[in-house]
Amino acid sequence: MDVDLNALRKAVQTNCHIADARHAGDYTLCVYLLKMREYYRWERGYGFDVNMPREEVSEWLTEREQLWERLEEQPFAPLPINGDQFDPFDTAAINQALVPHGYVYSGGLGAKAQPHFFLARLEEHHRLQDVSVLVAAQEYARDLNAPPAMSLGRTIFLRRESLRRMLWEKVEEWRWNRLDNPLGRALAHYDFDADVDGALDAMTTRELDTLRHHELGEVQAGERLGEAWHEMLASLPRSKGEIMARAVRDHLADCLATLPALLSAQDSATLHFYAANLTGMRRELFPSLGAAYDAWRVSGDAAALHEMIERGATHWEGVA
Repeated sequence: MDVDLNALRKAVQTNCHIADARHAGDYTLCVYLLKMREYYRWERGYGFDVNMPREEVSEWLTEREQLWERLEEQPFAPLPINGDQFDPFDTAAINQALVPHGYVYSGGLGAKAQPHFFLARLEEHHRLQDVSVLVAAQEYARDLNAPPAMSLGRTIFLRRESLRRMLWEKVEEWRWNRLDNPLGRALAHYDFDADVDGALDAMTTRELDTLRHHELGEVQAGERLGEAWHEMLASLPRSKGEIMARAVRDHLADCLATLPALLSAQDSATLHFYAANLTGMRRELFPSLGAAYDAWRVSGDAAALHEMIERGATHWEGVA
């Protein structure tokens, strides 16, 4: 039986709206407006090189906030697939029904216990070290915050379209000041001035592999830390403690899988971009990693990074 994509997309998007209604207010005003602008771009299909009409965006923003007011107290809707109704958080069962038809879905909780949902065309399904990897292409339904990668159990979800949009936001951010920083050094490997789409495609493919290894590290970290870790996070929602705990686990995942893969590939563009994203709590907790990056950048010798990774895996597992 074929999947009724329109009915399924409508149900998933409704749940996305409910999640946004409950959590859009978590962002600062500046971040909120930037995310809404890009959300509008996605919904209307505007290219990245198009200046969107301000009045239309403003009217859409008002209408969307009114929709959220009506939906905020609604329960999440079940998903209709092949005559059955699925709990929107039963991702494994939903994908068992969808993957054979060329679609991929995810429903789960992210940072600050915020629900995330998406439905997309399945680009690729493969296994990596006995972990299932689902790569999403065109997205049919999504919420305001669209994390480009996530893991649930032993399944990794990679979202090419969301990563591409996130990278474009990084490009725009850097162009404001064009600083000589890790982000600028990463972008220098691509010709964004002459071919925006081509550069974005190349960078997306490169960084999708970085995300693949990070999520593999997340799976490995999860196996080491066990269910008690998730219980601890659930007891710290929307707190500084949660931010710190997630940063510790990120460092463990990166020392287990991400950084060894980047160093093995000897790809300076991905190392520069990794350093560009070493911000906030992650940077504060692991200043020696930034120092090792600086040593590599100046000398070209990655010995300090290799040493940091070996020590870091043991250290961050102990901290966790």
